Amino acid sequence: MRYSFFSLARNALAGHSLWPPAWRPAKPKTGYDVIIIGGGGHGLGAAYYLAKRHGIKNIAVLERGWIGGGNTARNTTIVRSNYFLTPNSNFYEHSLRLWEGLTEELNFNLMFSQRGVVNLCHSQAEIESFVRRYNSNRQNGVDGELLNRDAVRRMIPALDMSEDHRFPVLGAVIQRRGGTARHDAVAWGYARAADALGVDIIQNCEVTGIRTQAGAITGVETTQGDISAEKVGIAVAGHTSQLAAMAGVTLPIETHLLQAMVSEPVKPFLNSVVSSGTHHVYVSQTDKGELVIGGGLDGYNSYSRRGMYSRIEDITAAAAELFPRIRSLRLMRKWSGAVDMTMDGSPIIAKLPIDGLYLDGGWCYGGFKATPAAAWCLAHTIANDAPHDLNRAFSLERFRTGHLLNERGQGNRPGLH
Repeated sequence: MRYSFFSLARNALAGHSLWPPAWRPAKPKTGYDVIIIGGGGHGLGAAYYLAKRHGIKNIAVLERGWIGGGNTARNTTIVRSNYFLTPNSNFYEHSLRLWEGLTEELNFNLMFSQRGVVNLCHSQAEIESFVRRYNSNRQNGVDGELLNRDAVRRMIPALDMSEDHRFPVLGAVIQRRGGTARHDAVAWGYARAADALGVDIIQNCEVTGIRTQAGAITGVETTQGDISAEKVGIAVAGHTSQLAAMAGVTLPIETHLLQAMVSEPVKPFLNSVVSSGTHHVYVSQTDKGELVIGGGLDGYNSYSRRGMYSRIEDITAAAAELFPRIRSLRLMRKWSGAVDMTMDGSPIIAKLPIDGLYLDGGWCYGGFKATPAAAWCLAHTIANDAPHDLNRAFSLERFRTGHLLNERGQGNRPGLH
């Protein structure tokens, strides 16, 4: 959608009241073929792919708040695919490839920037661990590159590379195709595209119950009335276990708080995403010059989204240790996301033990970067009542059989995003 200078000026002077809505303000019908609970990137994307790829048009997305107001807006926008285990590597690589064409597909500027994601190494053991992951990535067709100290110094001049550092930087691994994207634009882009295909997007509609009969889904109860459905997908981030419990399903998931923050804007000095598992911190710089800083979990179960001040101190101290020039910067804002943490650090995209009930959850640190592939796989699973090869390993059954996908340093260990 293009606007002239005069159109932009006219809307600005009118207080933006003249902008046409990007999607219809839908009201719930009495029934749908498919209901998706959760109006974030995963839920909206699943509705979009169900309509576009599978021809299912009688779909509703139910969001208890507003579109883009949940965990979609509470992350640090990082996109990468350099996971160690083959199922995760293949899945996240599929996601990255979808990211690379998503702006064009949705005709919406997602501000996707492949500026590179750098993982720092601070010990010989860490170097060996990253080399192992790098070799696995290359075998799975995922790009990666090892950097020695000199290469890191040239690439990131602002990084403290002194040898007497508490944790000296010995090298790094970079995925150059990785980067960042505008988080709320992803939700808006999928919402507009799904709406154009006939999907009803219903905001301020909280699901208060999931109705079943004889072991099968019959619909949902909401603050806007009961709605019948043959199939229901859950994609609600931090509240996954609560929604599943409404249908009598207990999940191997805990909910924790993950904080992040943004500094005041400064002149650009960092053109890649830099993370350190040793320091439990990652840093990137936005197009406006703000520093986006995140780190490990708060370490206790909660749905509050408030977070601990001590965690802010830990994260900012670690960031300042890596980049001494930012020590005097002021923080402009901070936020907490309530994130699902599975016991092995990998997600669940699968049918649940109730006929017609499907789950996209347990994302730990990986939810945002997984958005297009998670939505793609959830749509496939709902439409075919069976998983795609890409999400077959992400079953709920693996926790019973012991076929876990333990991503060391990628899942539920505080530190890496």
